[in-house]
Amino acid sequence: MRILVVEDDAALNRQLCEAIADAGYVVDSASDGEDGHFLGDTEPYDAVVLDIGLPHMDGISVLEAWRRSGRMMPVLLLTARDRWSDKVQGIDAGADDYVAKPFHMEEVLARLRALVRRAAGHASNEITAGPVRLDVKAGRVTVEGQAIKLTSHEFRLLSYLMMHKGKVISRTELTEHLYDQDFDRDSNTIEVFVGRLRKKLPEDLIQTIRGLGYQIVTD
Repeated sequence: MRILVVEDDAALNRQLCEAIADAGYVVDSASDGEDGHFLGDTEPYDAVVLDIGLPHMDGISVLEAWRRSGRMMPVLLLTARDRWSDKVQGIDAGADDYVAKPFHMEEVLARLRALVRRAAGHASNEITAGPVRLDVKAGRVTVEGQAIKLTSHEFRLLSYLMMHKGKVISRTELTEHLYDQDFDRDSNTIEVFVGRLRKKLPEDLIQTIRGLGYQIVTD
């Protein structure tokens, strides 16, 4: 999944990006409201971590602008602990959740997982498709109870498909959500990873819908 971090504190921005990337997500970042708004308005993200106190354009204004333009990705606000009014204003502006500073990084990661999961219609960290079980929190995949070793890219691809099982996912959508903005979107990387996954998983799990993309059928 692809996450946007908008935070003006350079050290905190770096810590957030490193922790979120270590958790298996692709991360883009911005250090002010204008850049953050532009990225969120033009790139497809599965969730956003958005600080309220940003230069050039504050977080609430960024969020309101996204919602007015129809951008519906889940947003996790970073607020000051003693400013309850910020939390109320943020929720009213369209935020999905908030974390007060200072925070534990594990709480941010847990809330991000929950936002991404709920946005895709899942109540649990575990998603199943036939004999395949994917644990988003643990980063683990099993087939009939046996653990399957996947690379980080293979896991991201399988996670996205299973999060949206039943839906046909185009190659373009996969590329946009699994790689950062500098990735060569004309490459055949997606096809390569799908081929590798098919060798490790039940053969008919990932179906090719000719001319449209890939699909994991629902149980």
